[in-house]
Parts: sequence; C-alpha cells; structure tokens
Amino acid sequence: MTKASKLDKDLYESELHRLQSELVEMQEWIKQQGQRLVVIFEGRDAAGKGGAIKRITEYLNPRIAQVVALPAPTERQQSQWYFQRYIQHLPSAGQIKLFDRSWYNRAGVERVMGYCSTEEHRRFLRQCPIFERMLIEDGIILRKYWFSVSDKQQEKRFKSRLTDPMRRWKLSPTDLESLTRWEDYSRAKDEMFVHTDIPEARWHVVESEDKKRARINMIAHLLSSVPYQHVEREELKLPKRPASTGYRRTDRSLQLEVPDHASELEDGSGGYTYVDPEDDDS
Repeated sequence: MTKASKLDKDLYESELHRLQSELVEMQEWIKQQGQRLVVIFEGRDAAGKGGAIKRITEYLNPRIAQVVALPAPTERQQSQWYFQRYIQHLPSAGQIKLFDRSWYNRAGVERVMGYCSTEEHRRFLRQCPIFERMLIEDGIILRKYWFSVSDKQQEKRFKSRLTDPMRRWKLSPTDLESLTRWEDYSRAKDEMFVHTDIPEARWHVVESEDKKRARINMIAHLLSSVPYQHVEREELKLPKRPASTGYRRTDRSLQLEVPDHASELEDGSGGYTYVDPEDDDS
C-alpha cells in the first residue's frame, strides 16, 4: 500500500470545519427524530481515536453527544454479565454515544494481557454478534471504527508522549507493554474481526499514519453512513428587554474577583503556544 502524503493544514482545517457543521446538522436530525446513534472507536494505542472524538464533539451539544470512556471494572462489575455495564451507557432517544474503547476490550487488551480467561474470550466472540444484532434490531444505529497505525508510528508517538507534559497522562504501563506484544495484538484483532465483522455491523478501518487525514476520512464516512436530513429549527427571536425597575449592581469592592492575568499578556510578559507534536508527525 502506497503511503498517502500528509494532508495540507489549511485544507484540513477548512474541510474539518465543513464536516463539523454537518455533524451539527446530523445531531439536530437525531434529536428531532428520536434516533439513537452508537459509534465505537477501537484500535491500536496512540492511533488517534481520542483526537477524532475530540473533533467530532467540539461543536456538539454535550447533552446529546456524550463520550463513554469507562475505567477498569470494579469487583462487582466483574461478577456481572460482561455486557451489563455497557448497556446502561447506551443512548436514549435523541442521543449520540461515542465509545472511546468499548465492549471490545475483551477481544483486545483483556485477551492479550490475560485479564480474562480463554472461555470468557470465546464466550464474548459468540455473544458479541448476537448482542449487536439485538441493538440494531431495536433501532440503534451502530458504527464501528478501527484505527490502524504502524508499529514504527506508534513507537514514535509513544516517545513523544514520554517527553510531552501535556500528553504524558495518556501513557500507562499497559500501553507501553503493547510495544512488546505487537503481534499478539495483531492476532487478537484478526480473530475479533473474523467473528464480529458481521453484515449488520461492519468494521470500518481508518488508516491513521496521518492523524489529520484519518479524522477527515472517519468523520466523512460517519456522515455518509447516517441517513440524516436537514431539519428546520424553530426560529428564535430575542425578546425586548423590559424597562429598568431600579436595580443597582452590587459594588465591585464587595466581590472577590479573579486577578486580571490577561493584562500580563497585553504587556508582553506572557504568552505560550502549544503545538501538538503528534499532529505534525511525519
């Protein structure tokens, strides 16, 4: 496969803004039509799932579009049916739920790291297609995306995070362990696809060597796969402000205000620009 060239920054930002405006249109359709949308983000560590989710939700209503990123299960949750704790996070009418990792943890990290038994893994592969068919049969729109990145690019991004204080939190011992278990994760992913890439809920692979290109491709595909339509919104008008009834604002000297840090920037004594090194990787 020929490596795609890096997407021009100005072209990326222009198209991203256009797609984000379409996401707002899709959100309004989902809200008014009472639809339910589930989008699953899976893939290699540092493949760009979080960045894609961030751009999707940037202009959406957080009451409608919500990110689900569950921590490790508690002892009580471990005693439940595996899918049970995910069910409570499924959308109600008019909602979008974006799963930053999902029930597919069992087919990936739990399988590779030995956090589940062989029988639990096999049971998951049997039950998952049934579970997803039930969701779809009930009217949920389900989309599944696998973010794919090369071993060299993953290692490069890991090294960047080791020295980047803004992203150091993204690294965990389990993440670093994935470097030494690359082929194990590859085999687990292949087996997962064999059992769960079903006609009703296909896996869509997002090549993410270039994060900008990956975000554009993924969002464009999501929009093209959801049958949303433009819906007319209620026209709003600002009411006329009534005449004053004599209210006087409390004297500022009686209030505790935050310091005017912004004035330091205007004086030239401050200012800092953070550039995400992973967005500019090559």
